[in-house]
Amino acid sequence: MSAAELQRPRRWQAAGRLLSLLLAAPMALVLLVHPAAMLDEQGRYSHNLLMLVMWGVAAGFVHGVGFVPRAVAWRVLFHPLAAWGLMALGYALLLR
Repeated sequence: MSAAELQRPRRWQAAGRLLSLLLAAPMALVLLVHPAAMLDEQGRYSHNLLMLVMWGVAAGFVHGVGFVPRAVAWRVLFHPLAAWGLMALGYALLLR
């Protein structure tokens, strides 16, 4: 196997990146255009949960565009599984 073949993303990697972008883009738009959608029953924001959701959106964009951090700490913080879970939290907040 050549070095070029090892560097080329596989289909499942491309599908994961597409999923990250498809989850992050609408959530980012909702947070920017209509932030009142994230209010709770009493009309307040849960800043702790919103911080986690925005972290998930940022990690989704980082993974979705194909950026791979070099440092292990950043790789853990921007891992796609963390991003998907935190964005799922955001969508759950929108649906309640």
